[in-house]
Amino acid sequence: MQFLVYLLVYPIIWFISILPFRLLYLLSDVLYFILYYIVKYRKATVQKHLKMALPHLTEQERLVIEKKSYKHQCDMFLEMIKTLNISKREMERRYVFTNLEIYKELEAQQKSVIIMLAHYASYEWVISMNNYINFNGYGIYKRIKNPYFDGLVKKIRSRYKTTLISTKETAQTIEDNNLKKTLGVYGFISDQTPGSVKNSHWYRFMGIETPIHIGAEVLAKRFDMNIVFLKTKKVKRGFYEATFEILTDDARSVPDFKISETFIQKVEQQIYEAPEFYMWTHKRWKHKKEVN
Repeated sequence: MQFLVYLLVYPIIWFISILPFRLLYLLSDVLYFILYYIVKYRKATVQKHLKMALPHLTEQERLVIEKKSYKHQCDMFLEMIKTLNISKREMERRYVFTNLEIYKELEAQQKSVIIMLAHYASYEWVISMNNYINFNGYGIYKRIKNPYFDGLVKKIRSRYKTTLISTKETAQTIEDNNLKKTLGVYGFISDQTPGSVKNSHWYRFMGIETPIHIGAEVLAKRFDMNIVFLKTKKVKRGFYEATFEILTDDARSVPDFKISETFIQKVEQQIYEAPEFYMWTHKRWKHKKEVN
């Protein structure tokens, strides 16, 4: 049954991937209308999150952000599919790294690098970074239950020599590479709710006390890796700028949880600047503490 679904859907995905951008965004507008006004996909969740995270805004202001957020998510979903057939030249034109020299300085230290980023703007096209780096590139992701679509996602995200590893494979992969002296750069999207809350670190995110991911920090300390934050800005529809900010080049000297907290602070700042480009549909505050 899973294979049958894949066979039915794949031709549609392929057709979307060869559309020129003008038609791609026309399709995105149609998709937005269906998801927002007809299906009302996770609409209650988005409204709840916006009210929790941005209580200082009026209801009308939050409504504007809500609609823009859905439009952006539709754009990004189709941009991910477009990755199947986008040319290298077009990708480099649309996703620009503003200060690659910062990353290159870390590579020169001959230590593996962790890139921390959020579900913000375009996190899909970060894979194009492999056009510029010398280390092996790895993207950490959550497996899709349908193995055929999981394979398709791997195919899409591997076009730029990115190796996808599941969250459960991450620590072992880094350890194996460390033993083999293989230098790598690992992308961690670390702004969502941790899978395990029991032993999580709690911190304020958007003013709400909630558990945050600390896996990237723990691994950086364990294997002496550098960590950078990648801040992505949506310049206009279909065009992005990504900027590196060093979190630390000496992880073991930083007090526990400080790196993870600094990352969350930077994500907050990014969201406050333009909240419409954050993925509000995720159940980020599924676990929270009431703070007086």
